[in-house]
Amino acid sequence: MEVDKADKKSAISRAMSIIEAISSAERPPSPADLSHQLSIPKPSIHRLLNQLESDGYIQTSLRGLIVPGNRLQGVALGILYSSRFKALRQAILERLTEKTGETCGIAIPNGIEMIYYDRVQTDWPLQMHLQVGSHTPSWCTASGKLYLSSMGKDRRLKLIKNLPLKQYTRNTITDPCTLDSELKEIRKTGIGRDQEEFVDGMVACAVPIKSNRGKLLACLFTHAPVIRKDLNQLLEYIPALREASVELSQFIDQP
Repeated sequence: MEVDKADKKSAISRAMSIIEAISSAERPPSPADLSHQLSIPKPSIHRLLNQLESDGYIQTSLRGLIVPGNRLQGVALGILYSSRFKALRQAILERLTEKTGETCGIAIPNGIEMIYYDRVQTDWPLQMHLQVGSHTPSWCTASGKLYLSSMGKDRRLKLIKNLPLKQYTRNTITDPCTLDSELKEIRKTGIGRDQEEFVDGMVACAVPIKSNRGKLLACLFTHAPVIRKDLNQLLEYIPALREASVELSQFIDQP
């Protein structure tokens, strides 16, 4: 009986180590990578990965690499959103919304999409309604393009080549070369821009929320209907967004 308990504990510990390694990896690891990194025999790694995939915590890409599954992403989002720092995040977003006069929020990367993670809406009767938890495309939103621009050149080009690049509005960039040029400019400025590329009549800008090591964790954005503010007017609030992003990084970059 004691042996069975020890084996069960070992399996749980290994599974949690695998989840932690996948969640923190810069690039999706292979089973062999995980076996080497965690010193877990290959037969055991494959058995645990099969179980985690069966339970929806991970997925295997077409290249055989391991990425977080829907269930794991849901757990991560739930922990972040209900964390002890929620009230502090909301206070920072509320203060920023008062400065900009527009809805401000946080988006986090999720594959080729961004998840609308947190927000404080303006009181204007005319505003764009996107629910917390909504998934938005990366190639035509301010936060999404900012995230794509943070990638290394090789990874960025590979991803652009495989993006669906669906046209949402007349301004949506659907040419891979044009999109890459836009991302290079965003990388230089550190400012994501959406010039009515996702929703007709809406503009947006975003700045990164970074970890202590300089890794992009999330994006802080604000958006507005063009009838009230054009993109240049919205960009005037970039200093306020950057100040808030530094504060927010303290409450997102947490164990």
